Amino acid sequence: MHKTLRIMALLICTVAALLWGTLTAAQELTAAKVDTWLQGYKTAWETRDAGKAAALFTEDATYLDDPYSQPYQGRAGISKYWTDVTSDQKDVNFTYEVLAVTGDTGIAHWHSELTQPSSGSTVILDGIFVLEFAQDGLCQSLKEWWQIKINPPAKAN
Repeated sequence: MHKTLRIMALLICTVAALLWGTLTAAQELTAAKVDTWLQGYKTAWETRDAGKAAALFTEDATYLDDPYSQPYQGRAGISKYWTDVTSDQKDVNFTYEVLAVTGDTGIAHWHSELTQPSSGSTVILDGIFVLEFAQDGLCQSLKEWWQIKINPPAKAN
């Protein structure tokens, strides 16, 4: 009886591992999938479209733009954040490079330059994303760390 239970447990584990391997292989995160997602992010930011940005995330996603703050919650929270943060931006240029992909996580280095119409300043941002993806390809968690440089407008002579 003990041997039979062990064989059954081994058989169940083997079948489960085969099924899990089939499911995860079909949904495996790749650098190309992260790149496609980042292209959507680029379009959303450069057009300052909060709806497009929020659509890149799961309904219950978290968006952490500052390690010392609470993350924005869900698409509604992300959309509000994007509406607020892009309201004083124009001429946005966003570039990125996918650095690594492991499991359901992608890591990317990004760079953005934009103008703040209210001050005329040029803003340069350089950062890192850690992106966790759901099986459907939407981002379920974004964490970012960034540095900012603000160049005031040139004084007219």
